[in-house]
Order: sequence, then C-alpha cells, then structure tokens
Amino acid sequence: MGKSAMEIRRLAGAIGAEVTGLDLRRPLAAAQTAELRRVWLEHGVIVLPGQMLSSDEFMAFAATIGTPVEYPFVKGLDGWPTIIEVKKLEHERVNFGGVWHSDTAYLEQPPMATLLLAREVPPHGGDTLFASQTAAYEALSEGMQRLLAGLRCVNSSAKADTSRTREDRIAEAGRSERRVYGAEHPAVRLHPETGRRALYMNVAHTVQFAGLTEEESAPLLRFLHEHQRKEEFTCRVRWAPGTLALWDNRSTQHYPINDYHGFRRVMHRITLAGDVPRAV
Repeated sequence: MGKSAMEIRRLAGAIGAEVTGLDLRRPLAAAQTAELRRVWLEHGVIVLPGQMLSSDEFMAFAATIGTPVEYPFVKGLDGWPTIIEVKKLEHERVNFGGVWHSDTAYLEQPPMATLLLAREVPPHGGDTLFASQTAAYEALSEGMQRLLAGLRCVNSSAKADTSRTREDRIAEAGRSERRVYGAEHPAVRLHPETGRRALYMNVAHTVQFAGLTEEESAPLLRFLHEHQRKEEFTCRVRWAPGTLALWDNRSTQHYPINDYHGFRRVMHRITLAGDVPRAV
C-alpha cells in the first residue's frame, strides 16, 4: 500500500483532519510515516477511524511517532506500563481530565504528543474538543503578542485538585505517593518542528505568571483562557470503537465532554516524550 492510499479530510478551519486508507495493524512504509507526520504537524490533531489495534500494535505505531513514556500519576496496564486506561463507569459523574488543558504542562519536559484509542464508547456523547493554540496566538493583537513574549507561566499539578477531576482520584489510587510537580514555561512557545508560535498556558495547570502574584495574574489569564477555546479555533472528534486520535501537545489543547452519565467509556492512552518548551 503506497502513500497514495492515504486520504485526508479536514475537520475544521483551524485544526484537525481525518485520515483514512491506512491499516495500523501493519507497519507503515517510510513514505507513509513521513506523510502522516506532515499531516499531523499541519493540522495539530489527526483522527484515524477503524483501527482495532492490540496493545502491542498500538505501542508499535506510537513508537513510529515518538518515544512512549509513563504517565506520572496513573499506573499503566499490566505488561504495558506506558499505556494507561482512561475510563468513566456507569455510576460515575466525573470524567478524566474534564477541563480544557494541554497534557502535563507542570513537567519540565511536557509530552510532545498524546495518542488516544477508543475501546468502548457510550451510545451518545463523550466527544472531545480540540483547540489550536497556534491559531489562538495568531489571532491576538500585536501588542498582546509583544506582552506575552516576555512572560513565563508557573504550572503546578496541584491546581487540578481544586476541581477534583476523575484523574485526581485515579492518581491517588494508582500510586503510593502523590507527588506535586511544578514547572515554569514560556507563555508563548516556539514549535521545534514547524517554527510556529503557540500559546502555552491552560486553566488546569497554570497558577500565575512568574514574577507576578496570583491576584495580579488572574485578569490576564482569565482573558487568555477564554480566548484559547474560541469556537473558530476548535474541532470536534466523535468516537467509535477503534477510533485513534493523535494530537500535538505542543500546539493544542483538548476538552473531553462529560455528557454521557449512566454509560461506560473506556479509552487507552499513550504519551510521547517531549522537550523543554522554548521561548519565542
């Protein structure tokens, strides 16, 4: 199967593409892998439906994109420590990571990317929204861009405790000790592969700007968090068993919608090692 078998359909104007014509149960040719990476970098998130992968096959594909790493809080599956289960059960009301965020921005080296593979989905609901932080940055005024270029964000894993997401409860059960992670990153980061700029703060992890108090930081962060998720920067992914999404954690945020109470949703997730975010 050659590169020409890949078909690409944009999901929205600013972000997202669906990719069909690939069977990830088999190793991709070098040309296919290179083209898939190009599409992913261009669109921020790609969705590949119908990928009924075993854990070994899921890991093998992830390794063609980057280096799988263990999630800092949640224990991986038996035999696959870098695959974690993301689930909400029928009786639960709170979902995993149910707030707009980029993954683990409180680490010194946040993940480059995340892969999520749907195993079980509810009969309705449970979609995920994605937002381009590149588009969000480019839509700001020149004055705001100049202001943000000199700022750094203080991020902490403890901030999520205030919302008590399902992720927090899993973390407490999954590890014997709950460590608090913290890191400072530029408010605008330079993408190491595309060279484009993206906003890099999020409501789940960003506490304040370095050198400012939380109270002083709050008005600007409030404006930015509202701006980051404007509809024109977003796309919506609807899941089915075997749907695989790959998103660029360096330039996107995501939000899992919690609108399927009484039903079960089970996903498998792999995160890929990243680098230290660079300032503009």
